Amino acid sequence: MEREVPRPRLTGAQPGAEGEVAAVSTSRSRILVDERIGVRIKVSTLWVAVLLLFAYGDIIGFFVPGRIQEVMGGEVSGMKITQTFLFAVSVYIAAAVVMVVLSLILQPRVNRWVNVILPALYIVSIVVSAIGEDAYFLFLSVIESALLLVIIGYAWTWPASEERS
Repeated sequence: MEREVPRPRLTGAQPGAEGEVAAVSTSRSRILVDERIGVRIKVSTLWVAVLLLFAYGDIIGFFVPGRIQEVMGGEVSGMKITQTFLFAVSVYIAAAVVMVVLSLILQPRVNRWVNVILPALYIVSIVVSAIGEDAYFLFLSVIESALLLVIIGYAWTWPASEERS
């Protein structure tokens, strides 16, 4: 059973204006509240998801027959494992890890551009690294790229009201 309950009027609202009356349920069912989540939290969370996919892609890769022996022999996907290679991979991962935090603390204008440019660079690297890979890797690469595109979308459409804060 529902009944109408008057809502407080906003300044300047005309009596009978749309949004002045709310439907309230008097039954045991509850109406779920849809809280707004800010762009910063959304983008930071998406970076966490991308990092999890990076990690699980590498972990799953060790189940590919011969991969562990390849790594133990000092190569991965035809590339020699050197200190330079390990440093480059560390920078690649660290940049995404740092974005989890930077997405929460950077000024909105800087945040917006970093979250447009960096994900675009990651997408390029993911596409290049996926060429000739196994189905599991391609699958994860598609999801990683899609999440990075969502980050770009949120950053690109960042509400102007948040830029003033």
